[in-house]
Amino acid sequence: HTRGARLATPPTPQLTKAHWPVTLLGPGRRIGLWVQGCTIRCRGCVSQDTWPRDAASAIPVRDVLAWCRRVAPDGPDGITISGGEPFEQPEALFALLAGLRAWRDAKALDFDILCYSGYPLQTLERKHAKLLALLDVVIPEPYVDALPLGNVWRGSANQPLVPLSERGRVRYAAFVDAPVAADGKRMQAAIEGGRVWLIGIPDRGDMAAVESLCASRGLALTQVSWRR
Repeated sequence: HTRGARLATPPTPQLTKAHWPVTLLGPGRRIGLWVQGCTIRCRGCVSQDTWPRDAASAIPVRDVLAWCRRVAPDGPDGITISGGEPFEQPEALFALLAGLRAWRDAKALDFDILCYSGYPLQTLERKHAKLLALLDVVIPEPYVDALPLGNVWRGSANQPLVPLSERGRVRYAAFVDAPVAADGKRMQAAIEGGRVWLIGIPDRGDMAAVESLCASRGLALTQVSWRR
């Protein structure tokens, strides 16, 4: 008798965007990866376009890693993963993190890996300890629109910056409690595929101010991510 076995399909993350270099979501020049899909849907979220899952945005991990190696062959200072909600794709996130760490180890690079999540830290520790073990830093907790802008790289004051590795503890020691002014209040803009992407952590009212300024110069913004 013979028996067959179906090969497991590699997990494939749904990504809405990848960008290099990102300079506002962690220290240094970073690779930014944004996943597609989030069921938390925080009130006031500026990335509401990343809420729905979208099978058309699926991309093999090997292709994501190949792109990372191509745009930053000498290694970035860090990699920031946001979304969307990365931890709602746990198998794909695990494969991605394992691949990034393998690249870092094989080339003796020194980049850190930071991940945002809208889930409470206790939830991540209980449900996703294996994923946290592959990260250097996590910024957890839901965005709360009623709270003021948080410390550097955080959208609201309830969100901590939590180092998870020795690399994370050394590199982020100065930023755990750093005020937002430590990195300045800036947004990074990129134009790709007929769309304008704004990268960074806006303050309350900033996106309305952007719309108003554009309108005053005859430019109307349509299908904005911060309003459905």
